[in-house]
Amino acid sequence: MGGTDDILTGTIAAPGRLDKALADASGLSRERVKALLEEGRITLDGQGVRQASLKVAAGAAFAVQVPAAIPAEAVAQDIPLSVTYEDDALIVVDKPAGLVVHPAAGNLDGTLVNALLHHCRGQLSGIGGVARPGIVHRIDKDTSGLLVVAKSDAAHEGLARQFADHSIIRAYKAVTVGQPIPAAGTITGAIARSVHDRKKMALVADGRGKHAVTHYRTLARLDGAALVECRLETGRTHQVRVHLASIGHSLLGDPVYGRAPAKIRPILARIGFARQALHAAELGFIHPISGEALHFTSSTPVDMTELIVELGGS
Repeated sequence: MGGTDDILTGTIAAPGRLDKALADASGLSRERVKALLEEGRITLDGQGVRQASLKVAAGAAFAVQVPAAIPAEAVAQDIPLSVTYEDDALIVVDKPAGLVVHPAAGNLDGTLVNALLHHCRGQLSGIGGVARPGIVHRIDKDTSGLLVVAKSDAAHEGLARQFADHSIIRAYKAVTVGQPIPAAGTITGAIARSVHDRKKMALVADGRGKHAVTHYRTLARLDGAALVECRLETGRTHQVRVHLASIGHSLLGDPVYGRAPAKIRPILARIGFARQALHAAELGFIHPISGEALHFTSSTPVDMTELIVELGGS
C-alpha cells in the first residue's frame, strides 16, 4: 500500500460538463472526479480547475493527480498518549508536535489514530471512516495541543453538530513574526485550497471558499515577535496560519506561510525550533451524552516556552 501518486493524462473526447467529460475520458467515477476537483488535483490545458459544472470543449488536455491508496484499516500501535480527559463516550488528548492525526499517504502508521486504537482497544466511532475512526476535528502535524476524539457514533454526531454551529471553544497560542497592529482584532476571510499549490490554503473571494473568522489579541510583545492568542469562531484547515500571514504576521517557524526574519533565524537554529509556533491551548464543549459543560487547558509546551524566553518573554 502507499507509494506515489498516479498522474492520468489525456484529452476530452466530447464537450460538456467538466466532471462528466473527465469521468468519461479518465475512467474515474464522476463522484471521484468531483472530489479530486475540490482537492485541486486536476488541471485543464495546464490551468488548475475546481468547478465541476464548468463547460469544457472537446480536445482540451487534462491531467489528474490521483493520490496513492492508503490502508483500508488503521492498525493499533502502542504509542504513548497524554490523556487530559476520558470517559465511555469520548477522549481528550494533548497531542505533541510532530504526531500526525490520522493515516494518509506518506504517514501510514505511527499516527494519533494508531495510538488511540491501542489505547481505546478499538472502541472508536466509525463515522470518520476506516482510516480515521473517532476523528471529529484535526490539528496539524506540527501543531501541539488539545483535541477531542469520539468513542461512540452518538458522541461523534453530537460533537460534529457543535463544530458545525461554531459553539466549540477553541483558543490557540501563537508566536508571530512582528507585533500585530492593532494589538487585538478580528480577521475575516474565506479560505480554500490554493489553486497554485494544493498543499497550501489561501484567502479567496467570498463565495468560493469557506467563511472563516479568527479573533486575536496580543499577550506579550517580544523582540521582533509577539505571543498572540487566537480564538476561532470557525475551524478551517490552516485557519490561524493563513489568517495571521494575511495581516503580515505569519507564525515563527512556519515553513509554508512565512519566513523568519534574519535576526531570529539564529535563535531558531540554536534551540532547534523547526515547526510553526502554534499550540491548541484551550478546548471547551458540551458533553454530547451527559450535557455537561467541559473545559480544558493545556500548558505551553517546552519548545515554545523556550522560544518565548529566548525572544525576551517570561
